[in-house]
Amino acid sequence: MHAAALAHFPKLTYQRFKKLHDFFDNWQDAWEAEIGELIQAGWDENIATEFIAWREEQSLEKIKTKIETEQIEVIALGDPKYPKLLSEIADPPLVLFVRGQLPPNEQPAVAMVGTRKCTPYGKQATEQLATELAQAKVAVVSGLALGIDGAAHAAALSVAGTTVAVLGSGVNQKNIYPASHQKLAEEIIAHKGAIISEYPPGFEPTQYSFPARNRIIAGLTLGTLVTEAPTDSGALITAKCALDYNRDVFAVPHPILSASGAGGNNLIKMGARLVTTAADILDELNIDNIEQIIANNQVLPSTPTEAKLLVVLSKEPQHIDLIIKASGLDSPTVNSTLTMMEMKGKVKNVGGMMYVVK
Repeated sequence: MHAAALAHFPKLTYQRFKKLHDFFDNWQDAWEAEIGELIQAGWDENIATEFIAWREEQSLEKIKTKIETEQIEVIALGDPKYPKLLSEIADPPLVLFVRGQLPPNEQPAVAMVGTRKCTPYGKQATEQLATELAQAKVAVVSGLALGIDGAAHAAALSVAGTTVAVLGSGVNQKNIYPASHQKLAEEIIAHKGAIISEYPPGFEPTQYSFPARNRIIAGLTLGTLVTEAPTDSGALITAKCALDYNRDVFAVPHPILSASGAGGNNLIKMGARLVTTAADILDELNIDNIEQIIANNQVLPSTPTEAKLLVVLSKEPQHIDLIIKASGLDSPTVNSTLTMMEMKGKVKNVGGMMYVVK
């Protein structure tokens, strides 16, 4: 609990936290340190003085109660529960605040990241790949942001998969960011996933906290997949972290004139593994269950009419007018059958009366 209490100090940067970790034998000694010891540990005298004054106004019991009320687990570096892959990076978080259930160390995990302003193509690719990875029992890790992140989490949940969200804010309900994804965060927890952060409950996100959290996304996983990202996307920070940690980097190809996919295309040019199916990732990482994924994704017709439509439909969006023409069926039959197939989860209307096999 002393590590969690220290994390609440408003001016506790990562480097200051690390100096405490390297100097003191345990977190209690760091919490109870006098100004001279803090200076010895490498802290500036003014910061040490501010910390002493701040600490005198704090109550360990109140901090503990707040954490327990929110059902937050605190896992410090060195704890047996601390994620093994994350502990191996150069700059691991010294403490994690966790709501939910972290996947076991033996379960493979892959990061899926991308732009907040995703296109239908990027969203569809993300959903397909996240679904396939989750069906292969691979944990999908992302940042709960709008766009690609949210699509990855939701797709994993849709097939009862494991997903982990890494936040740049506190994990308490009030501070989950973005607020529009609070319900998604609760669904992740309810389905035996986790939301985690190195920031204490009550922490408001800053322009610095998001790039910092990206290293955690990369550090938790065997590899990072960029499904859609422009050249200035924060998702590329995650990919760079993965490279720095000697982890694999993957990217989904985009049309050459696509500004939203230019970042991923550049990664491919620089040596990232081009990905069109989850099998590409599983093969690179030597993860089994590729045949199971292929079998799970076969869409079987229930009626002769569905069979005719499945011959026409594919992963590429097609307008309903083209489906009617190619299938040779009348408009009312196609409309009603597509509606039923969508209810069964076989096809999806991606907008504008464009349909794909789900």
